[in-house]
Amino acid sequence: MIRFTNRQISRLVTALVGLLPDLAAQRLGWSLGTYASYICRRRTHKAQRHMGRVLGPDEDLRRAGREVFGYYGQYWGELLWLQAHGLKVNSIPTIVDGIEELRKAKAASRGMILAMPHLGSWDVLGFLARQEQIEITVVAECLPEHRMRDWFLKLRRGLGMEVLDAGRDGVSASALAKRLRTGGAIVLITDRDLRGTGVPVVFFGEQTTLPGGPATLAELTGAPIFPVADYFLPGGGHRIVIQKPLASTTTGSLEQRLRLRTQRLAQSLEILIRQAPTQWHLVRPNWPSDR
Repeated sequence: MIRFTNRQISRLVTALVGLLPDLAAQRLGWSLGTYASYICRRRTHKAQRHMGRVLGPDEDLRRAGREVFGYYGQYWGELLWLQAHGLKVNSIPTIVDGIEELRKAKAASRGMILAMPHLGSWDVLGFLARQEQIEITVVAECLPEHRMRDWFLKLRRGLGMEVLDAGRDGVSASALAKRLRTGGAIVLITDRDLRGTGVPVVFFGEQTTLPGGPATLAELTGAPIFPVADYFLPGGGHRIVIQKPLASTTTGSLEQRLRLRTQRLAQSLEILIRQAPTQWHLVRPNWPSDR
C-alpha cells in the first residue's frame, strides 16, 4: 500500500487545482467550502454569530454562514491556483476604486498604511502594488503550524510582497516605521486582535479590541491610514476599494489619539464589510461574548 506524506498530498492537490482555469478553481473551492460548513459546526455557528452582528438577527443567518464558508473555500481555491502558477501569473482581472489616493501618497514620497479586513482575497493586492510600482511589506499572522506558515510566506513573496513573519522576524513598530519613512507601504490585517492586547473599540455595535498597529505607526511616522478591501466579482476577477485616508488628530493624550484613530478605523471596516458581508471569512472568536 502506497502512503503519501502531507507535503506530497499538498503538492498533488495544488497541481490538480492548477490544471483548472482560475474561475473553475474558485468554484471548486466554493463547493468544498460550502460542504465544510455542514461539518465544521462550531466554526459555522461562529460565522452565523458574526453575520448576525453585520446583517441583523432577522436575516437568514444559516444561509449567510454557509456563504461565508463558500467564499472562504473560494479564497483557498484561488490561493492554490496561484501557488501552482507562481510568477507566471502577471495579473488578475481587477477593478480598482480609489487608486488615485495611493498615487497621491506615492507622488508625495509618503509611506502609507493599508489596513484590511479578512475580506475577499487580499493577496491580490500584490498584483496591484506591482502594477503601481509600490513596494509593500506585509506582516503575516503567527500561525502555529509551521508548514502552513512557510507555505503562505513563500506564496506571498512569490507575488512580489516583502513578508515579515510576526513570530520569527521580530517585527517591531520602529522597523516598520523605517520602511514607511522610505515611502513604502505596510499592509496590516486589522479586523482581529490575535493577542487580545489591542485597543478598545465598538465594532458592529459591540465592545471588543482591534490591533493598535496602524494607529501606532501613524503616530510615529505621520503616514496616512488607508482602509482597503478586496471583493470577489460574480463573473470572475476582483474589485479593490481604497477609501480616503482616515482623519488624523493632534489633540488629547497619546492613548486618546490611538483610541480615536482605531475607532475610526473600526467604522471604516464596517463600511467595507457591509458591501459584501458573506465574503468576510472570519470564523473565529472576535468579541468577548464569543468566548
